[in-house]
Amino acid sequence: MADVLSVSGVRGTLGARIEATESWGVWWTDIPGAAFYAVTAGTAWLGIPGDEPRQLMPGDVVLLPRGAGHSLTSAPDAVAHSCDATLAAEARRTGTVLRFGDGEVQTHILGAAYEHDPAVSTQVLALLPDVVHLRADNGGGCLDDTVRLLARELAHPQVAAAVVMNSLVNILLVQLLRVWLVTRPAPTEPSWLGVLGDPLMTDALTLIHQDPARAWTTSMLAGELNVSRATLSRRFVSVVGEGPGAYLTRWRMDLAALRLRDSDETLESVAATVGYTSVYAFSRAFSRARGQSPGRFRVAARAAAREVAA
Repeated sequence: MADVLSVSGVRGTLGARIEATESWGVWWTDIPGAAFYAVTAGTAWLGIPGDEPRQLMPGDVVLLPRGAGHSLTSAPDAVAHSCDATLAAEARRTGTVLRFGDGEVQTHILGAAYEHDPAVSTQVLALLPDVVHLRADNGGGCLDDTVRLLARELAHPQVAAAVVMNSLVNILLVQLLRVWLVTRPAPTEPSWLGVLGDPLMTDALTLIHQDPARAWTTSMLAGELNVSRATLSRRFVSVVGEGPGAYLTRWRMDLAALRLRDSDETLESVAATVGYTSVYAFSRAFSRARGQSPGRFRVAARAAAREVAA
């Protein structure tokens, strides 16, 4: 999990604080990345098209991994008005509060947003359900403590508050994932997340991640793990959804994509770093995986990064 979170560049930023009164409702659309909410006081209802409204109680946290359009309201039948995007952006920038409704404030909500690096195919957020809702009684004491710490930091900002708060937002995601992994239902589809409940597969991916440039074969990896080649291949496909060779190649291509975009290393250097003895072999593998040569990818990825930065 640590490797994938690091390589996939999952980063959080603090969203706006919400204070709401007895009757209110707001609708968000086109949220980039994932949306996170923690209810610190009062209650709210989360509405997503096609899903039953969910009541959020004090201490509840919710993650929308794909940033689906959604509403937050005081009641399941309350009218939700579109949020003023400019006002919301200003609140996030300045740390001010978004207030909804008239009268005495009854509900306090902390918001955050998470994004991942689009250059990486091995992801965390994309594999989560559409809604991850953890109740206050989820047993995640550390998660609760971090929400309270973030709320205090927001209420009484001090020196380097932005650094502290963005670090806490990233910690929140890890703690949410820890609790969810323990309480989630059995997975119905194979993915690398299934590895986290399988000691053999955890060890296998750890070896690959520790030394991706090694000339791994399924037999070599099975030997390191003291299991048969057939057992390892079967377990990989049933848990991860692909064989050891396919996973190794995908992981190598993710690492290569980041080096191509973020460094000025030569193709020879990048190829060697991810386990290829020739630029030709590396270019063929990369082109199959990404649909374009390493050189073209480097140019396109850097242009896209400059556009986002601007």
